[in-house]
Amino acid sequence: MTVEGLVPKVLISNCIEHGASRYDGSMIGNAFVKKLKDFVTFIPVCPEVAIGLPIPREAIRIVKEGQERKLVHSRSGDDVTLAMTEFSQTYCENLKKQNIHGAIMKSRSPSCGVKDVKMYKSIGKSPSLGEKTSGYFGGTLMAYMPDLVVEDEGRLTNFNIREHFLTRIYTMADFDQVKEEGTIKSLIKFQSRHKYLLMAYHQSLQKTLGALVANHEHLPIETVLVEYEKGLAKALANPLRHGRNTNMLLHIFGYFKDDLLAEEKAYFLDLLSQYNEKKVPFSVPLSLLGAWVIRYDEKYLKGQSIFEPFPKGIIDVTDSGKGID
Repeated sequence: MTVEGLVPKVLISNCIEHGASRYDGSMIGNAFVKKLKDFVTFIPVCPEVAIGLPIPREAIRIVKEGQERKLVHSRSGDDVTLAMTEFSQTYCENLKKQNIHGAIMKSRSPSCGVKDVKMYKSIGKSPSLGEKTSGYFGGTLMAYMPDLVVEDEGRLTNFNIREHFLTRIYTMADFDQVKEEGTIKSLIKFQSRHKYLLMAYHQSLQKTLGALVANHEHLPIETVLVEYEKGLAKALANPLRHGRNTNMLLHIFGYFKDDLLAEEKAYFLDLLSQYNEKKVPFSVPLSLLGAWVIRYDEKYLKGQSIFEPFPKGIIDVTDSGKGID
């Protein structure tokens, strides 16, 4: 299985490139989401419309009185807390039964926001409080599906966060194929294919997952898959770090160190040093290793997902100058 055969399912706030459902009747344009439509299956949702609010409509906000939070219309004060809470819980309970791999939520939305949602003292022209919270639907989503990859469209303007999001949804979609086959053989292939990706994200959990695959306790395959999925999600939740990446790159470099010219070795090690000094992005030493994989026809490494964790056509550095490591 390659990434070309994978189509992750991604929940998305309807107002982001899917429908004019914002309170003012507008839709939010987003170049990344627009491009992503060709690569994933989006599941759009607008919680505010779902509970019967019209388009356009009076804006809603979260008001905090003492320790109590309420979701109300910003001018009239009409309370929609119960309706939003009941919808969010029912929707997320049903969503848990589906195989979805990620979510892109509207940033700072009192319904969909993941975090950084303003809270107010009261309705009207009341100033916002200094503390932030999650939206009612966004918070419920994360509570019901804590291992789900959830981002807001604002954070995805950061190149590194975007790559991390894509890597996670495609790896989890790949694991769905293993669950469908339900065999140790398919799990072994998965662990082997993602060896260096997992090494980069969490080396100790990579070894833990390897022990699960070995299954020395002779657990039922269903139990192994459940535990493996939990460990996989936990491993991928870590952002990439220079130290772990360097360790992983040196492991791959070990395949070629006896075949390369002294000048080639020195050049790679110099690139690695520049990477650690944040003078070149991670893709530079990784791409050089990829070229050597092809030159020396290293079949095991050709199948490694670290070289293409998601389709290359999705991402474009020109639409984000933020966070390229």
